[in-house]
Amino acid sequence: MVLPARAPDRTAERSPRRWILLGFLTTGMFFCYAQRQTLAIAAPYMMKDLGLNNAAIGLLLSAFFWSYSLAQVPAGWLIDRYGIGRIYAVGFFIWTSAVTLTSIPSTMAGLIAVQLLLGIGQGVPFPASARAVANWFPAGERGGATGLYLSGNRLGQAAIGALGPTMIVSYGWRIFFIVAGLAGITWLVAWLFSIRLWESGNTFAAAQKSTNTKLSLRESLQLWHDRRIVGVCLGYFACDYVFFLLLRWMPVYLTVERKFGPRELALANSIPFALVVLLIIPAGMAGDLLVRQGWNDVTVRKSFITLGMLTAGLIVPAAFVRDNATSAWLLAGAVCGLGVVAPNAWLLTQAICPRHVVATASGIQNFGGNLGGIVAPAVTGLIAHQTGNSILAFNIAGVILLCGIACYWLLIPKNVPDRLALASDRGVFE
Repeated sequence: MVLPARAPDRTAERSPRRWILLGFLTTGMFFCYAQRQTLAIAAPYMMKDLGLNNAAIGLLLSAFFWSYSLAQVPAGWLIDRYGIGRIYAVGFFIWTSAVTLTSIPSTMAGLIAVQLLLGIGQGVPFPASARAVANWFPAGERGGATGLYLSGNRLGQAAIGALGPTMIVSYGWRIFFIVAGLAGITWLVAWLFSIRLWESGNTFAAAQKSTNTKLSLRESLQLWHDRRIVGVCLGYFACDYVFFLLLRWMPVYLTVERKFGPRELALANSIPFALVVLLIIPAGMAGDLLVRQGWNDVTVRKSFITLGMLTAGLIVPAAFVRDNATSAWLLAGAVCGLGVVAPNAWLLTQAICPRHVVATASGIQNFGGNLGGIVAPAVTGLIAHQTGNSILAFNIAGVILLCGIACYWLLIPKNVPDRLALASDRGVFE
């Protein structure tokens, strides 16, 4: 069975209300990543209070990704089928509740349980945001729009990295989790009031209906049969392996191995993600400019991805240099490289898919990426525990980046037609 992409309703792409939606997507991502990063910021202090070693912290930091990766495809399918409004609201409520509940447990089992709950809730934002941009922004604006909502991630990381250590030292890590969790309530209330703007008989609802082929769950799973989907999944695994190694392990690495104090840690955690904000939007918009000038969309996105992943290879020398400040700046450069990758990886998935499967395909992409999130903290923690440092772990990250680049170029050709075949015996673009 071949499902052609329906002719989209372009009315929403001319509506100023799409900028309101983009503002919500950006601030939603701010809370998503600020609250996701709370455990990594608190981990060095929790280690002392709860008697946890590096291996235990590595396992705990990976637990979020067990449920998060599995939630991606179901969340994407629900969004493709029912729209972003209420699905996003349910996910947001679940994950903010989980952050608040992290203040309660004192055992590994309890802490893992709330991390699993956090992962279920945060399965929603990425496929929802990708579907929203695909629906309601014209092709020439999607890079900038994607870069903007992804900048919310980095601002959230920078904010929690700057404020978290000081708050924990002053009030304790349990109060820190309560405050961080409750801070998102204002966003959720505003979102619930505002979703009527695009869910009740106006241009946004029309856009949703015009592109919403009712894809069955069985058909969504058949996307796995296509090598292009496998390519974005494996490539994003490599990208996110390194990203989540940096995101989840860097505070522990800088505190335990580099002996950073709270003030130094706050700067080292916040500066890289603040710098990424200056790169991530131009990285998406530069690709838009080349596409408008006639360059192939798929080739442009893969080229920016390659540049960013090669820059992320700075993680390798960061483990070898003796000077702590130099190591921190090399890690900041690696984070910035992944900031160039981020918008173009999501736009590559949009470029190879018709709109009515964008959220599902994005969920598959993020599933692959967050398998890296499962593996990276656990493997890195185990290596650090066994060897006494992170040198081997950072070298493995460099090799994984090169493998990811190969997946993008070998599995995803530049010419992708407009129709997606979904059949039991094959799943190819024809």
